[in-house]
Amino acid sequence: MFLKKSALILSFGLLVAACQPASQTQAPDAPAAVSTPAQAMYKNPLDVQFGDPYVLYDAPSKMYYMYGTGGGAKEGFSTYSSKDLVNWKNEGQVFYGNTAGSWDVKNFWAPEVYHHNGKYYMFYSADWRYNPGNEEENFRIGVAVADKPTGPFKNISDKPIFDPGYPIIDANVYFEPNGKMYLYYSRCAYEHPVQSEVADWAKHQGLFKEIEESWVYGVELKPDFSGVIGEPVLLLRPPLKMNDAQAEWESRSVTSKEVNRRWTEGSYTFKHGDTYYMMYSANYFGGKNYAVGYATAKHPLGPYTKANNNPVLQKNTEQGGEVTGTGHNSIAYSPDGKQMFCVYHGRTTATGEERVVFIDPMRIEKDGRLVVDGPSTTPKPMPLAKK
Repeated sequence: MFLKKSALILSFGLLVAACQPASQTQAPDAPAAVSTPAQAMYKNPLDVQFGDPYVLYDAPSKMYYMYGTGGGAKEGFSTYSSKDLVNWKNEGQVFYGNTAGSWDVKNFWAPEVYHHNGKYYMFYSADWRYNPGNEEENFRIGVAVADKPTGPFKNISDKPIFDPGYPIIDANVYFEPNGKMYLYYSRCAYEHPVQSEVADWAKHQGLFKEIEESWVYGVELKPDFSGVIGEPVLLLRPPLKMNDAQAEWESRSVTSKEVNRRWTEGSYTFKHGDTYYMMYSANYFGGKNYAVGYATAKHPLGPYTKANNNPVLQKNTEQGGEVTGTGHNSIAYSPDGKQMFCVYHGRTTATGEERVVFIDPMRIEKDGRLVVDGPSTTPKPMPLAKK
C-alpha cells in the first residue's frame, strides 16, 4: 500500500503546474468606462511594501486605496492612495489597535475595507485580548468604521464579530445585490491536525509527526456586522488523496520539508455571470511556494469546485524568473472599468524577505477559466484611464 503512495508522491512531487495568462468582470463599485496613452507602461513590483494587499475603489473620490499587512504600521494598518493603480501615495496609519478597551492586542493582519451605506468598514484579523487558555494563536476577526477611506477607523465593538471556538484570519466579504452579505475566513492551522495521505507519507518519511491544516469557511453576516447568521459552512480544504489533481501544488510546503502545515487561506470571492469565483492561497505564506488557485460555485456558500487549471499564480523561478511567494490576492479594475487586475504580494531576488505588491492583468475566458498574466517583472501597459 505504501509503495503505491510513494510512487504517487514521487510523481506528484515532479509535477509543475504552469501559471496561465488572465479577464474581466464588473465589480459593484468599478469605475465607469474610458481610454489612455497607448505607450504608458509600468513595471512590477510596485513601490509598496505590503503583505495581503487589498484595493478599494472609492467611487465618491474616484481614487483607489490600498490596505495591507505591515507597510510601516505599528499595531494597526496604513493605507496608500492612487489614481491609476500604479503610482501610490503613502497616506499613513489609518487604524490603531491595542488601545484601552479594545478587543485586539497584537498581530494585525489582512485588512479589507468596504464602502457601505455611506461609511467605510474595515474587516481585519488580530489576536484576541481574551485568552484564558494562553493560546499561541488566538486570532479573531473584528470590524472598524470610518467616515473616509483614510480613517481614522474605530472599532464598532469591544469584541470580535464572533467566536467559532478556533482561531480565524483573512476576512473577506461578498455583498449580494439582494442585500445579503457573506463573510469568508480561514480557520488557522494551529492545533488542527488532519489525517490524509500526505500526512501519512510525511510521517512514514520521518518528516513530520502530523500535518496541521487551515480551511476556508463562509457564513452569512448580520446587516450591521455585529455578528453572523447561522453556522459557518466549510467551503475549501487541502486534498485528502495524493492523486487529487490539486494535491501536488497545495502540498509543496510539506513535500519540500518546509513546514508541517497545509494552508487554504486569503480567499477573495466575486461573481462573474451566474458563477461565484473564490480565489485562495495555499502553502506557507513566508516561503517560496505560496501560490493562488480558485474554485467556483453557483451559491455564495457553495459547494465550491476547485479549477483544473490551478494554480493560476505561482513562483516563476523554474522558468528563469525572479519571483517567489506569490499570494493573498485581491482584485481591482482599471480606471476605465474594463480591465481586471490581480493584486497580490510576492518576493523577488532583489527584495529578499520583504513582501512587495504586484499587479497583473487577469481575465475570465469564454469557457469560464480564470487566468492571471503573472507574476511579471517586465514592462506592461498601464491600466486604461478615463479621458
